[in-house]
Amino acid sequence: MTAQPARPGRSGPRTASARDVPPFKPSLVKAVFRDVTSLHVSRSAAWAAASVTRTVLTEIIDGARRAAAEEARKKLIPGDLLSAIDRNAELEVGTKWYDHSPTFRGLTGVLYDAAGVLVPSRKRSGSRKPSAVVGAHRFEAGVRKLLRSQGVTAVPAMVRDLDGIASAFLTDLARDAAMVVREGGVTRFGTVTLVMPGEPAPPPFPGDSHRALSRRKGDGRTIGSDDVLAATTIQLFGGNLRQRALTEAREVPGRAGGSRSRR
Repeated sequence: MTAQPARPGRSGPRTASARDVPPFKPSLVKAVFRDVTSLHVSRSAAWAAASVTRTVLTEIIDGARRAAAEEARKKLIPGDLLSAIDRNAELEVGTKWYDHSPTFRGLTGVLYDAAGVLVPSRKRSGSRKPSAVVGAHRFEAGVRKLLRSQGVTAVPAMVRDLDGIASAFLTDLARDAAMVVREGGVTRFGTVTLVMPGEPAPPPFPGDSHRALSRRKGDGRTIGSDDVLAATTIQLFGGNLRQRALTEAREVPGRAGGSRSRR
């Protein structure tokens, strides 16, 4: 009997269970939300956002781990990150970080001004207002925990990039969740499904679930877990990663208390 080739993408250490506690604490998540919105963030929303960020980072690390394994390495380098994103377009998230990282320099395009003079790469500013770039180091402990769960380590530059991507992604997620609250639901975005060559198309996400996220319930002062799920549908394209992120966020233990507003 002919052996079937191993399916790429799920060899080696398994990704973290959806029921594990996400490595990014609610207090960290709420701090990021406070950087971009004055709306109250429910505890269940913080857990949901932590879960979505965990799912995204775990998938990125898994892709980089497989790239490193092809060269018999267990220590990840920035080149493994580029390989992971190149192989799976769903992993291209937290793109605001790309302008600040040497890893992505040259991939984001060379800019010229109106006179044809090369515009230098953007440098870190001394802004007093916290940003996804300035606060990226806050994610290091959680990133290292995810690396250990995959059975790998990473060079400092790779850890820095993972910190930055996590911070930029969560910041964008917070902005979109606040927009969902302001606009009463997801009103401007459709669904895009990415299908990788040789892979079957993922099953469509239940229509009722998507419509439920499109029509928001609740007050206009609090970001709830459903608002975070709606923001996730905006941030992630609509393939397997988005479906998994939504499913795991719904199952995370911290959401058991629902999306109650602060009284």
